[in-house]
Amino acid sequence: MDVVPDKRERIIAAASRLIVRNGLQCSMAAIAEEAGVATGSLYNYFESKEALVRGVYGRMAEQMTERLSVPPDPAKTPAERVRHYIAEYVDFIWIDPQRARLFDYLENNPLITLADAKDIFGAFVDYAIDMISDGQAAGDIRAGSPTMLASFMRGAIRNALKRRRYNPAPLSDEERTLVADMCWKAMVSERI
Repeated sequence: MDVVPDKRERIIAAASRLIVRNGLQCSMAAIAEEAGVATGSLYNYFESKEALVRGVYGRMAEQMTERLSVPPDPAKTPAERVRHYIAEYVDFIWIDPQRARLFDYLENNPLITLADAKDIFGAFVDYAIDMISDGQAAGDIRAGSPTMLASFMRGAIRNALKRRRYNPAPLSDEERTLVADMCWKAMVSERI
């Protein structure tokens, strides 16, 4: 059996592109063609289309975790950590329009259970919850459910940038700062 890790990544990338273009109704044969592999070899990596879509979710979660769930810098205050996270999330969502559209599509048309979502995105979500909880304990972040605050923060950024993509011009530093500042102002406690 030819199970090459790079082939698995090609399959996930192909599935991601086709999901963005055609939705979840894309066929395994179309995914195989897009990936440049035989349809039968897809099943060496993914037992079903559902397993392949879970692989797409998993790859996205890995990217988000690698980029955004970095060990806390002890020199930064909780407020600085949240502000840094917001700025990084803006860049993460803006830099790859394909990934942003895929995330929006999969979030609006979930093919996984809540339990699967917790398994796949757990480390990423837990990092944000802990970061916000630390900010609340320091009095920097407003009171409220850390889970809801983290979801609001990420959703606001994704939606603002989704609308901004209608303009073909690059995102300016002023726009990037505006999105990050609006998000921060929604998160910050009245004390600051």
